[in-house]
Parts: sequence; C-alpha cells; structure tokens
Amino acid sequence: MPENKSNLFKKLTSEEERVIIYKGTEPPFSGKLLHNKEQGIYVCKRCGAALYKSDDKFESGCGWPSFDDEIPDVIQRIPDKDGFRIEIICKNCGAHLGHVFEGERLTEKNIRHCVNSISLEFIPK
Repeated sequence: MPENKSNLFKKLTSEEERVIIYKGTEPPFSGKLLHNKEQGIYVCKRCGAALYKSDDKFESGCGWPSFDDEIPDVIQRIPDKDGFRIEIICKNCGAHLGHVFEGERLTEKNIRHCVNSISLEFIPK
C-alpha cells in the first residue's frame, strides 16, 4: 500500500477492516450488494477507485457479488495464502476484494470475480 496515500483512504468500520485489511470474508448471502441490479459503477470501499461496471455483474448463486469482467488495470491478482485460489486486490490501495475463478463456464467470458459486498460501494448511474 502506498504510504503517501494512506491519509486519503476512507475510515473503515471494524468489520470492514476485518475483510478489507485483514483479508477476511463476509458471510455468504449477507452482502448488501449481492442482489443489486441498478446501473452504475462499483468502487473500492477504501479508496474509491472504480473497479467494476454493473453490466459485468451476474447472478452466480455463490453468495457474493460476481462479475465476469473488471475495469482495465485496476485489480491485481496474487496467489492466495491457501495455495489454491487467486486473491484479487485493489491495485490502488491494496484492499482485499475477494477471489477470481476461471473455467466455471458461468458466462461466455468464463471468469468469475467473487467479491465481498463490504469491499465495495455502489455509485448509481
């Protein structure tokens, strides 16, 4: 995380910190953005960087908001500590977003960004 930007980050609640900073997971089917169908942009809760467009959100049935595309050059993929999954973080501030999965054939793009609602804010169109 760039230290010179830390004072620009949004103050997080303890639950937001647990997920965003300490790489936790919100319980499945509990996130406020899971069933959101409005048009707009999903941004990083911590720094406000635009991450996903509503047109790329889809219902995967996994219990977390799912996207089959990202806004270019804003998300970084890193191997998860479990050795199996790929973690996705905000490239701007390092906020934990969730994980990315490929090969599930849920959409034509064949990719699923499984994102914690608590890591995002939604800005309607």
